[in-house]
Amino acid sequence: MIDVVSLGELLIDFTCQSVDGDGYPTMAAHPGGSVANFLAAVAKFGMKTALMGKVGNDAFGKMLLGTLNKIGIETRGMVVADDVFTTLAFVTLDETGNREFSFARKPGADTRISFEELDLSLLDEAKAFHFSTLSLTDEPAITATEKVIAYAKSKGRLITYDPNLRKPLWRSEEFARQQLLWGLSQADVVKISDEEVEFLFSLGVQEGAKHILDNYGVKLVFVTCGPDGCFFMNANAKGMVPSLSDIRVVDTTGAGDIFGGSAVWKLLTLGKAPETLDEEELRQVVTFACTSAGLSTTKFGGISSVPSYEEVMARIQG
Repeated sequence: MIDVVSLGELLIDFTCQSVDGDGYPTMAAHPGGSVANFLAAVAKFGMKTALMGKVGNDAFGKMLLGTLNKIGIETRGMVVADDVFTTLAFVTLDETGNREFSFARKPGADTRISFEELDLSLLDEAKAFHFSTLSLTDEPAITATEKVIAYAKSKGRLITYDPNLRKPLWRSEEFARQQLLWGLSQADVVKISDEEVEFLFSLGVQEGAKHILDNYGVKLVFVTCGPDGCFFMNANAKGMVPSLSDIRVVDTTGAGDIFGGSAVWKLLTLGKAPETLDEEELRQVVTFACTSAGLSTTKFGGISSVPSYEEVMARIQG
C-alpha cells in the first residue's frame, strides 16, 4: 500500500554558498524538486510514497534516483531517458537577499514525461495524489498531468496541490495564471503562498483563502506567509499559526514543499475529510508543518533538510 503518489520534477538544486570578488557564486548541489521535497517529508515521517517522473540517463539522474531509493521513495514510476538531460535549478540571491531562480530546462527531462509512460498501478493503491504546476509548463507533461489527475479522481483519491509559481519557467504570466487556476479547480487541499494569492487574485491572505474555498471546490487551504507563518481555512474554522522565530536560517529552498508534505502527512494521520476538521485539529496540522518547515531552513537543500519526527516534536513540546 502506498500513501501518497506524486507526478513531477526531480532535479538538482544548486544553491549559493558564497560569492567571489567578481560577484560569481560558489554553488553546492542538492537533490530537490518541489514534489520530490514534498514526498521526502511524507516519507521521513513514516508513510509510503512514490514519484512518477523522468530524469536523464546522466550522472545527475542516476544520483537522484539513488537518493530517492535511499530515503524510501518508490522509484518504479520513474523513467530514465537518453535524449534529454536531467533538469537543473540554480538559486542565487539578489542585492536585497531574495532568491532568484535560473533553470537549465529547455527542455528538461521532467517536462518530457508522457501519460503513456506513467505507471498507473501506483495510483491504484494510493490514498492521495499530489502535484504542482511545474508539470504544467510544457507538453507532453501538461497532458500527462491532466490525465493522471482525472485518473486519480476516478479512483476517489485525495488531491493535494501546490502552485509553486516559478515565473522564469513560463512562456507568459497569463499562461502561468491560467494553469495555476486550473490546478486550483482540481484540488481538495491547497498549499499556496501569499505571493501566489496576490499574483492570482490581487487579494490579501484571508480574502484569498475564502475566494479559493468559495470558487474552486477546494476543501482546505493553507496560505503560507514566509516568516509570518501560515493562515488556514476550511468550512469549519480559520486561524493563523506563527513561524519559528528563534532559528538561524541558512537556506529556505524547499521549505514550502516540506511544509506541504508535513501538513499532508499530519492530515492523513488524522484520517478525517479535510473539510470536517475543526480549529484545534487544523492548528495541530499547521503547527507541525510550520515547525518542520522552519527547522528545514537551518540546513541546506530541500530533500536533505527534512527534520526527523523526533526533532519536530521536541521543538513543539518545548
